[in-house]
Amino acid sequence: MTNVSSNASLDAADYVAGVLAGNRTMLGRAITLVESNAARHVALAEEVVRRLLPHSGESIRVGVTGVPGVGKSTFIEALGSQLCDRGKRVAVLAVDPSSTRSRGSILGDKTRMERLARHPNCFIRPSPSGGTLGGVTRKSRETIIVCEAAGFDVVLVETVGVGQSETTVRSMVDFFLVLLLAGAGDELQGIKKGIIELADALLITKADGPNKLRTEATRIEFSRVLHFLSSPTPGWRPEVHTCSSVEGAGIAAAWDVIERFQTTTMANGFFQEHRRMQTLDWMRDMLEQELWNAFIHNPATRTCWPDVEKAVLEGTLSATGAVKELLEIYGVQPVRPQGAGKEEG
Repeated sequence: MTNVSSNASLDAADYVAGVLAGNRTMLGRAITLVESNAARHVALAEEVVRRLLPHSGESIRVGVTGVPGVGKSTFIEALGSQLCDRGKRVAVLAVDPSSTRSRGSILGDKTRMERLARHPNCFIRPSPSGGTLGGVTRKSRETIIVCEAAGFDVVLVETVGVGQSETTVRSMVDFFLVLLLAGAGDELQGIKKGIIELADALLITKADGPNKLRTEATRIEFSRVLHFLSSPTPGWRPEVHTCSSVEGAGIAAAWDVIERFQTTTMANGFFQEHRRMQTLDWMRDMLEQELWNAFIHNPATRTCWPDVEKAVLEGTLSATGAVKELLEIYGVQPVRPQGAGKEEG
Protein backbone atom coordinates (compact mmCIF):
# COMPACT_ATOMS: atom_id res chain seq x y z
CA MET A 1 0.00 0.00 0.00
CA THR A 2 1.31 3.41 -0.91
CA ASN A 3 2.35 5.63 1.96
CA VAL A 4 0.38 8.88 1.80
CA SER A 5 3.17 10.81 3.48
CA SER A 6 5.42 10.05 0.48
CA ASN A 7 2.94 11.94 -1.71
CA ALA A 8 3.04 15.18 0.24
CA SER A 9 3.78 17.18 -2.92
CA LEU A 10 0.53 16.05 -4.55
CA ASP A 11 -2.47 18.38 -4.38
CA ALA A 12 -6.17 17.69 -4.99
CA ALA A 13 -5.86 18.47 -8.70
CA ASP A 14 -3.10 15.84 -9.08
CA TYR A 15 -5.20 13.14 -7.44
CA VAL A 16 -8.33 14.02 -9.38
CA ALA A 17 -6.56 14.18 -12.73
CA GLY A 18 -4.86 10.84 -12.11
CA VAL A 19 -8.07 9.09 -11.07
CA LEU A 20 -10.10 10.47 -13.99
CA ALA A 21 -7.35 9.36 -16.37
CA GLY A 22 -7.62 5.83 -15.01
CA ASN A 23 -4.05 5.83 -13.74
CA ARG A 24 -3.81 2.78 -11.44
CA THR A 25 -1.01 4.23 -9.35
CA MET A 26 -2.89 7.46 -8.71
CA LEU A 27 -6.09 5.52 -8.04
CA GLY A 28 -4.32 3.54 -5.34
CA ARG A 29 -2.81 6.68 -3.87
CA ALA A 30 -6.17 8.47 -3.87
CA ILE A 31 -7.83 5.58 -2.02
CA THR A 32 -4.96 5.48 0.46
CA LEU A 33 -5.49 9.19 1.07
CA VAL A 34 -9.22 8.69 1.57
CA GLU A 35 -8.61 5.81 3.98
CA SER A 36 -6.08 7.76 6.04
CA ASN A 37 -7.21 8.76 9.53
CA ALA A 38 -4.41 11.30 9.93
CA ALA A 39 -5.77 14.76 10.66
CA ARG A 40 -3.44 16.36 8.09
CA HIS A 41 -5.00 14.28 5.30
CA VAL A 42 -8.69 14.85 6.10
CA ALA A 43 -9.15 18.20 4.33
CA LEU A 44 -7.28 17.07 1.21
CA ALA A 45 -9.24 13.80 1.07
CA GLU A 46 -12.53 15.68 1.39
CA GLU A 47 -11.54 18.00 -1.46
CA VAL A 48 -10.57 15.06 -3.69
CA VAL A 49 -13.86 13.26 -3.02
CA ARG A 50 -15.82 16.47 -3.58
CA ARG A 51 -14.23 16.97 -7.00
CA LEU A 52 -14.68 13.32 -7.98
CA LEU A 53 -18.31 13.12 -6.86
CA PRO A 54 -19.76 14.57 -10.11
CA HIS A 55 -17.89 11.87 -12.05
CA SER A 56 -19.27 8.99 -9.96
CA GLY A 57 -22.57 7.13 -9.75
CA GLU A 58 -22.53 5.39 -13.12
CA SER A 59 -21.74 1.89 -11.83
CA ILE A 60 -23.92 -0.91 -10.54
CA ARG A 61 -22.97 -1.54 -6.91
CA VAL A 62 -23.37 -5.14 -5.76
CA GLY A 63 -22.96 -6.35 -2.19
CA VAL A 64 -21.94 -10.01 -1.80
CA THR A 65 -22.18 -11.74 1.56
CA GLY A 66 -22.54 -15.15 3.18
CA VAL A 67 -21.17 -17.32 5.95
CA PRO A 68 -17.43 -18.12 5.95
CA GLY A 69 -16.71 -20.98 3.59
CA VAL A 70 -19.67 -20.30 1.30
CA GLY A 71 -17.32 -19.38 -1.54
CA LYS A 72 -17.62 -15.60 -1.79
CA SER A 73 -14.15 -15.05 -3.22
CA THR A 74 -14.47 -17.95 -5.67
CA PHE A 75 -17.83 -16.61 -6.85
CA ILE A 76 -16.53 -13.05 -7.19
CA GLU A 77 -13.55 -14.28 -9.20
CA ALA A 78 -15.84 -16.29 -11.51
CA LEU A 79 -18.33 -13.44 -11.94
CA GLY A 80 -15.67 -10.74 -12.18
CA SER A 81 -13.69 -12.70 -14.77
CA GLN A 82 -16.76 -13.16 -16.97
CA LEU A 83 -17.62 -9.47 -16.74
CA CYS A 84 -14.05 -8.37 -17.44
CA ASP A 85 -13.91 -10.68 -20.45
CA ARG A 86 -17.06 -8.93 -21.73
CA GLY A 87 -15.23 -5.62 -21.55
CA LYS A 88 -16.67 -4.35 -18.27
CA ARG A 89 -14.37 -2.74 -15.71
CA VAL A 90 -14.78 -4.32 -12.28
CA ALA A 91 -13.67 -3.01 -8.87
CA VAL A 92 -13.72 -5.41 -5.92
CA LEU A 93 -13.79 -3.97 -2.40
CA ALA A 94 -13.27 -6.39 0.50
CA VAL A 95 -14.91 -5.31 3.76
CA ASP A 96 -14.33 -6.72 7.24
CA PRO A 97 -16.21 -4.54 9.74
CA SER A 98 -15.88 -6.99 12.62
CA SER A 99 -12.18 -7.74 12.67
CA THR A 100 -9.81 -5.62 14.72
CA ARG A 101 -6.89 -8.04 14.48
CA SER A 102 -6.84 -9.13 10.85
CA ARG A 103 -7.47 -5.63 9.45
CA GLY A 104 -9.63 -7.21 6.78
CA SER A 105 -9.02 -10.09 4.39
CA ILE A 106 -7.66 -8.44 1.26
CA LEU A 107 -4.39 -10.39 1.19
CA GLY A 108 -6.34 -13.64 1.32
CA ASP A 109 -8.78 -12.34 -1.26
CA LYS A 110 -5.99 -11.45 -3.67
CA THR A 111 -4.53 -14.91 -3.22
CA ARG A 112 -7.87 -16.62 -3.79
CA MET A 113 -8.72 -14.36 -6.73
CA GLU A 114 -5.31 -14.53 -8.34
CA ARG A 115 -6.61 -14.85 -11.92
CA LEU A 116 -9.05 -11.96 -11.52
CA ALA A 117 -6.40 -9.82 -9.83
CA ARG A 118 -4.23 -10.10 -12.95
CA HIS A 119 -7.01 -9.06 -15.33
CA PRO A 120 -6.36 -5.55 -16.74
CA ASN A 121 -10.05 -4.64 -16.36
CA CYS A 122 -10.14 -5.47 -12.65
CA PHE A 123 -9.06 -3.58 -9.53
CA ILE A 124 -9.09 -5.28 -6.11
CA ARG A 125 -8.83 -3.20 -2.96
CA PRO A 126 -9.49 -3.64 0.76
CA SER A 127 -11.96 -1.43 2.60
CA PRO A 128 -10.46 -1.41 6.11
CA SER A 129 -12.68 -1.22 9.15
CA GLY A 130 -10.47 0.88 11.38
CA GLY A 131 -12.03 -1.21 14.14
CA THR A 132 -15.48 0.33 13.86
CA LEU A 133 -18.58 -0.07 11.71
CA GLY A 134 -18.66 3.70 11.27
CA GLY A 135 -15.22 3.60 9.68
CA VAL A 136 -16.42 1.04 7.17
CA THR A 137 -19.48 3.11 6.30
CA ARG A 138 -17.50 6.28 5.63
CA LYS A 139 -14.40 4.84 3.99
CA SER A 140 -16.18 2.27 1.83
CA ARG A 141 -18.58 4.81 0.37
CA GLU A 142 -15.78 7.20 -0.45
CA THR A 143 -13.75 4.39 -2.00
CA ILE A 144 -16.74 3.46 -4.19
CA ILE A 145 -16.92 7.07 -5.41
CA VAL A 146 -13.21 7.08 -6.28
CA CYS A 147 -13.48 3.77 -8.16
CA GLU A 148 -16.52 4.97 -10.11
CA ALA A 149 -14.75 8.18 -11.05
CA ALA A 150 -11.87 6.06 -12.35
CA GLY A 151 -14.27 4.44 -14.82
CA PHE A 152 -15.23 1.16 -13.14
CA ASP A 153 -18.80 0.31 -14.08
CA VAL A 154 -19.25 -2.64 -11.70
CA VAL A 155 -18.36 -2.40 -8.01
CA LEU A 156 -18.49 -5.64 -6.03
CA VAL A 157 -18.44 -5.13 -2.25
CA GLU A 158 -17.54 -8.32 -0.39
CA THR A 159 -18.17 -8.83 3.30
CA VAL A 160 -16.48 -11.51 5.36
CA GLY A 161 -19.41 -12.98 7.26
CA VAL A 162 -23.03 -12.72 8.23
CA GLY A 163 -23.84 -10.30 11.00
CA GLN A 164 -24.08 -6.61 11.80
CA SER A 165 -21.93 -5.63 8.82
CA GLU A 166 -24.60 -6.70 6.36
CA THR A 167 -26.93 -3.87 7.36
CA THR A 168 -24.06 -1.46 6.75
CA VAL A 169 -23.17 -2.91 3.35
CA ARG A 170 -26.84 -3.01 2.28
CA SER A 171 -26.95 0.75 2.82
CA MET A 172 -24.19 1.40 0.27
CA VAL A 173 -25.04 -0.94 -2.62
CA ASP A 174 -27.78 -1.18 -5.23
CA PHE A 175 -28.14 -4.95 -5.25
CA PHE A 176 -27.63 -7.18 -2.21
CA LEU A 177 -26.72 -10.81 -2.95
CA VAL A 178 -26.61 -13.45 -0.21
CA LEU A 179 -24.70 -16.67 -0.88
CA LEU A 180 -25.86 -19.84 0.87
CA LEU A 181 -24.55 -23.36 1.35
CA ALA A 182 -26.59 -26.51 0.83
CA GLY A 183 -26.37 -29.47 3.21
CA ALA A 184 -24.72 -27.40 5.94
CA GLY A 185 -27.41 -28.41 8.44
CA ASP A 186 -30.58 -26.49 9.30
CA GLU A 187 -30.01 -23.76 6.75
CA LEU A 188 -32.70 -21.50 8.18
CA GLN A 189 -30.90 -21.42 11.53
CA GLY A 190 -27.48 -21.07 9.93
CA ILE A 191 -28.23 -17.59 8.59
CA LYS A 192 -30.23 -14.86 10.26
CA LYS A 193 -33.73 -14.30 8.97
CA GLY A 194 -33.02 -10.56 8.97
CA ILE A 195 -30.24 -11.04 6.42
CA ILE A 196 -32.55 -12.96 4.10
CA GLU A 197 -35.09 -10.16 4.39
CA LEU A 198 -32.45 -7.72 3.13
CA ALA A 199 -31.51 -9.83 0.10
CA ASP A 200 -32.45 -8.96 -3.46
CA ALA A 201 -31.43 -12.49 -4.46
CA LEU A 202 -30.20 -15.69 -2.85
CA LEU A 203 -27.58 -17.86 -4.54
CA ILE A 204 -26.91 -21.46 -3.47
CA THR A 205 -23.24 -22.12 -4.18
CA LYS A 206 -21.22 -25.25 -4.96
CA ALA A 207 -23.91 -26.79 -7.18
CA ASP A 208 -21.58 -29.35 -8.71
CA GLY A 209 -20.89 -33.07 -8.46
CA PRO A 210 -22.90 -34.96 -5.85
CA ASN A 211 -23.98 -31.66 -4.30
CA LYS A 212 -26.27 -30.73 -7.21
CA LEU A 213 -29.34 -32.44 -5.76
CA ARG A 214 -28.85 -30.84 -2.36
CA THR A 215 -28.44 -27.36 -3.83
CA GLU A 216 -31.63 -27.78 -5.83
CA ALA A 217 -33.50 -28.94 -2.72
CA THR A 218 -32.15 -25.93 -0.83
CA ARG A 219 -33.19 -23.62 -3.65
CA ILE A 220 -36.76 -24.91 -3.46
CA GLU A 221 -36.79 -24.54 0.33
CA PHE A 222 -35.63 -20.94 0.26
CA SER A 223 -38.00 -20.10 -2.57
CA ARG A 224 -40.79 -21.12 -0.21
CA VAL A 225 -39.31 -19.00 2.56
CA LEU A 226 -39.10 -15.90 0.35
CA HIS A 227 -42.74 -16.36 -0.60
CA PHE A 228 -43.69 -15.38 2.97
CA LEU A 229 -41.27 -12.47 3.31
CA SER A 230 -41.79 -8.94 2.07
CA SER A 231 -39.35 -7.70 -0.56
CA PRO A 232 -36.85 -5.00 0.48
CA THR A 233 -37.18 -3.48 -2.99
CA PRO A 234 -40.52 -2.19 -4.38
CA GLY A 235 -41.50 -3.83 -7.65
CA TRP A 236 -38.95 -6.63 -7.30
CA ARG A 237 -39.46 -10.17 -6.02
CA PRO A 238 -36.20 -11.73 -4.71
CA GLU A 239 -35.16 -14.88 -6.54
CA VAL A 240 -33.23 -18.00 -5.56
CA HIS A 241 -30.70 -19.57 -7.93
CA THR A 242 -27.86 -22.07 -7.82
CA CYS A 243 -24.32 -21.83 -9.18
CA SER A 244 -21.01 -23.60 -9.40
CA SER A 245 -18.16 -21.11 -9.37
CA VAL A 246 -15.68 -23.87 -10.17
CA GLU A 247 -17.56 -25.11 -13.25
CA GLY A 248 -18.90 -21.66 -14.14
CA ALA A 249 -22.49 -22.87 -14.16
CA GLY A 250 -25.09 -20.30 -13.08
CA ILE A 251 -22.66 -17.37 -13.00
CA ALA A 252 -24.01 -15.71 -16.14
CA ALA A 253 -27.55 -16.32 -14.90
CA ALA A 254 -26.73 -14.56 -11.62
CA TRP A 255 -25.54 -11.50 -13.55
CA ASP A 256 -28.71 -11.60 -15.65
CA VAL A 257 -30.70 -11.32 -12.42
CA ILE A 258 -28.68 -8.26 -11.40
CA GLU A 259 -29.21 -6.62 -14.79
CA ARG A 260 -32.96 -7.31 -14.66
CA PHE A 261 -33.04 -5.82 -11.18
CA GLN A 262 -31.31 -2.67 -12.41
CA THR A 263 -33.66 -2.33 -15.39
CA THR A 264 -36.75 -2.86 -13.22
CA THR A 265 -35.76 -0.48 -10.43
CA MET A 266 -34.60 2.25 -12.79
CA ALA A 267 -37.92 2.02 -14.62
CA ASN A 268 -39.99 2.36 -11.43
CA GLY A 269 -37.72 5.05 -9.95
CA PHE A 270 -36.56 3.05 -6.93
CA PHE A 271 -32.95 2.83 -8.11
CA GLN A 272 -32.51 6.59 -8.18
CA GLU A 273 -34.47 7.19 -4.97
CA HIS A 274 -32.51 4.49 -3.15
CA ARG A 275 -29.24 6.17 -4.15
CA ARG A 276 -30.54 9.52 -2.89
CA MET A 277 -31.57 8.08 0.47
CA GLN A 278 -28.23 6.30 0.81
CA THR A 279 -26.48 9.65 0.43
CA LEU A 280 -28.66 11.04 3.21
CA ASP A 281 -27.86 8.03 5.41
CA TRP A 282 -24.17 8.61 4.67
CA MET A 283 -24.45 12.19 5.89
CA ARG A 284 -26.20 11.09 9.09
CA ASP A 285 -23.64 8.37 9.77
CA MET A 286 -20.80 10.82 9.35
CA LEU A 287 -22.55 13.36 11.59
CA GLU A 288 -22.90 10.76 14.36
CA GLN A 289 -19.25 9.82 14.01
CA GLU A 290 -18.04 13.43 14.08
CA LEU A 291 -20.20 14.21 17.11
CA TRP A 292 -18.83 11.17 18.90
CA ASN A 293 -15.24 12.14 18.02
CA ALA A 294 -15.84 15.68 19.25
CA PHE A 295 -17.31 14.33 22.49
CA ILE A 296 -14.58 11.83 23.37
CA HIS A 297 -11.77 14.23 22.47
CA ASN A 298 -13.19 17.12 24.47
CA PRO A 299 -10.67 17.93 27.28
CA ALA A 300 -13.37 18.09 29.96
CA THR A 301 -14.97 14.76 29.11
CA ARG A 302 -11.62 13.03 28.64
CA THR A 303 -10.54 14.13 32.09
CA CYS A 304 -13.58 12.80 33.92
CA TRP A 305 -14.19 9.75 31.72
CA PRO A 306 -12.08 7.26 33.78
CA ASP A 307 -13.81 8.22 37.04
CA VAL A 308 -17.27 7.94 35.50
CA GLU A 309 -16.48 4.53 34.02
CA LYS A 310 -15.10 3.35 37.35
CA ALA A 311 -18.27 4.46 39.14
CA VAL A 312 -20.41 2.55 36.62
CA LEU A 313 -18.31 -0.58 37.01
CA GLU A 314 -18.51 -0.37 40.79
CA GLY A 315 -22.27 0.08 40.66
CA THR A 316 -22.26 3.47 42.40
CA LEU A 317 -23.52 5.24 39.26
CA SER A 318 -26.13 3.99 36.79
CA ALA A 319 -25.50 4.00 33.06
CA THR A 320 -28.27 6.57 32.63
CA GLY A 321 -26.78 8.76 35.33
CA ALA A 322 -23.33 8.46 33.78
CA VAL A 323 -24.59 9.60 30.39
CA LYS A 324 -26.41 12.54 31.98
CA GLU A 325 -23.29 13.54 33.91
CA LEU A 326 -20.99 13.28 30.89
CA LEU A 327 -23.32 15.31 28.71
CA GLU A 328 -23.57 18.03 31.35
CA ILE A 329 -19.77 18.14 31.60
CA TYR A 330 -19.65 18.42 27.82
CA GLY A 331 -22.12 21.29 28.04
CA VAL A 332 -25.16 19.61 26.54
CA GLN A 333 -28.46 18.98 28.26
CA PRO A 334 -29.93 15.50 27.66
CA VAL A 335 -32.92 15.69 25.31
CA ARG A 336 -36.02 13.73 26.22
CA PRO A 337 -38.53 12.59 23.61
CA GLN A 338 -41.48 14.97 23.40
CA GLY A 339 -43.97 14.19 26.14
CA ALA A 340 -41.61 11.93 28.09
CA GLY A 341 -41.72 12.35 31.84
CA LYS A 342 -45.00 14.27 31.86
CA GLU A 343 -47.55 13.29 34.43
CA GLU A 344 -50.88 12.18 33.14
CA GLY A 345 -53.73 14.54 34.11
